[in-house]
Amino acid sequence: MARRFRQNLGLILGFAAGALILLVLLLPGEETLHARGPMNSGHDDIACEHCHLPAPGTLRQQLQANVRHLLGMRATVADFGLLQAGNGECLACHDFPEERHPVFRFFEPRFQKARDALHPEACVSCHLEHRGVRVTLDGIDYCRHCHEDTKLKNDPLDVSHASLIKAEKWDSCLGCHDFHGNHLMTVHEQLRDAIPPAQILAYFRGGASPYSREKRFAARREPLR
Repeated sequence: MARRFRQNLGLILGFAAGALILLVLLLPGEETLHARGPMNSGHDDIACEHCHLPAPGTLRQQLQANVRHLLGMRATVADFGLLQAGNGECLACHDFPEERHPVFRFFEPRFQKARDALHPEACVSCHLEHRGVRVTLDGIDYCRHCHEDTKLKNDPLDVSHASLIKAEKWDSCLGCHDFHGNHLMTVHEQLRDAIPPAQILAYFRGGASPYSREKRFAARREPLR
């Protein structure tokens, strides 16, 4: 009898502790307790609900759906509380008309090779959130996926683009061009004036920007929906 009592007491205390932890995690203002990591550079003052819409269903339904998934009775995991963010949430603040690499362009058939290698059609492929950085790619040589055949009639650079491509100097591209084209800057005509790859990589990791502080478009502080 004493053994059965201890078992029941353990179960009750376990359920009570689990419910209490879940309640605390879901309290308004406590979202950072279950965030996957620190906000990326520039997102420090953004509220969770700016990127994550409420997940469908009640908490009980979400729990049931995930239990069914664990038991192999459901193919996908259900979101708890808030939905994961995707392109729509990113573009709600970062969509501007002069974007040099708009998301929709990467869905074109000619970019299949780039999609297979990099998935540039998804913002989070380069800017995965909750990593405490600005860009989450390992390197800065990703231009090679689309620009291997780039040719310029009147190349303004002292070292031709053709030469750089032939030498596979892909880490030099961002020394003169920022990917999204949002920084107001003069494109260099001499390669020695380009921003060194190390500075760009440090910027990706959350360091100071080596590009102009003047921008064509200021990201919205709250999403446009």
